[in-house]
Amino acid sequence: MKRSTSTFHKCSLCLLQNMSDNILKRGTTIFTSKPFAFILNSKCRTTRCDNCLKGGKLSKCSGCQYVYYCDRKCQKESWPIHKAECPRLKKIFPREMPDAARLMARIILKLNQGGANEMGYYSEKNFRKFKDLMSHYSDIKTDTKRLEHFTMLCGVLFQFLDETLIPNVAELMGIYGRLCTNCFNILDLDMNTIGAGIYLGASVMDHSCKPNAVVTFEGTTLIVRTLTDLPFLDWSQIRISYIDLLNSNKARREELHSSYYFWCDCERCKGEELMAEAAACPNLSCDSPCSIEADKCEKCNAKISIEFKETFQEVVTFTTHHLEKMKTMAYLDVSKVCLKKQKGVLHKFNIQHIRTLELAHTAAVNLESWQDAELYGMELLPGYLLYLGEVHPLTGWLYLMIGKVQFYLEKSKEALKALNKANMILMITHGDKHSLVREELQPLLCQATMESNSDNNM
Repeated sequence: MKRSTSTFHKCSLCLLQNMSDNILKRGTTIFTSKPFAFILNSKCRTTRCDNCLKGGKLSKCSGCQYVYYCDRKCQKESWPIHKAECPRLKKIFPREMPDAARLMARIILKLNQGGANEMGYYSEKNFRKFKDLMSHYSDIKTDTKRLEHFTMLCGVLFQFLDETLIPNVAELMGIYGRLCTNCFNILDLDMNTIGAGIYLGASVMDHSCKPNAVVTFEGTTLIVRTLTDLPFLDWSQIRISYIDLLNSNKARREELHSSYYFWCDCERCKGEELMAEAAACPNLSCDSPCSIEADKCEKCNAKISIEFKETFQEVVTFTTHHLEKMKTMAYLDVSKVCLKKQKGVLHKFNIQHIRTLELAHTAAVNLESWQDAELYGMELLPGYLLYLGEVHPLTGWLYLMIGKVQFYLEKSKEALKALNKANMILMITHGDKHSLVREELQPLLCQATMESNSDNNM
């Protein structure tokens, strides 16, 4: 039987080194793994290597003319799975294969190559095979949206694969269910989704909206690091987040139920939530969040008029519409219009306001509009700290981006402060060997330190 490329044993030394007084310190790598099966998102097909997912100078596969590779090494590493899909991708070219269909096809091909026996170890003696992953078969059968998606994928798969390779409908639905509820989005250094993969050992981890561990990626390698000190490593107590935490309790719980078929009852979901959908107080000198259902502010007793409530609903509807339109591309001018309408109407910690700030910051960075990027980054930071927490990859990344922007604006002292914050967080979430820290943060931190010291000596 094939043992998975999960490197639990390589983490053992790291675990011992990070045990202090029998406490497993935060920032400890507890698990790394290569995927059982993965794909590069089709939107990145021509800009990233289909094997290692890196960008740069690429060469097209001479067979299918569909995928691209860094070099012969990557092409050779990919060949065991690509050789089966190469002629099939050539047959459908120039049409693009839907991402979910391609990943499902790769899983089917791998299972036909003996992958059913592959073991993904998550501890010295414990492992998972593909069949051990939960399929939620009965839930999928009664889920109208998922059934429609499954039917569409089956149509693509029957065109793509030989009938002899495709299992019966029940087995096919089991594969689909495992894919839906066990798939990890693979992220690049900027926390953008560039691919998706199934990781056998990692599927043992449960969810919490207040996680004690975090998943990051180095290429296709999945890495799990602790966010809090733990008394010892107990996989039944390790919690990661399955979803984006920047959302209201209600929205998070509904997303988890619709995607993973459970209602979250974690500590955060049980707590009261006042600000996620809050209005600003009509009294501009009061910063208290207000329920739009209330008639007055609980803090200052300012009246919440019918006209204000109508304006609030109009702004929410307007923002919802534009946030949906900007899902694939952030536009600075549209974001600015939304933010202008939200001023004095949505509370500063209203999720829609924070989402708009995210898009404004992203668009400003993309346009190299550094002053806007700094402004929106600084305004976004309190929302990240509230909803994501200080020790979170996105919070660390935002501090890094703010520091980088301030460095471009020749604000070396401010940049150094932000980059030091980024360093403190990313050393926990990513570690000193991760490319984000080694290649992005550390060189910038050195430059900012030198320039800041130079300014002090003048």
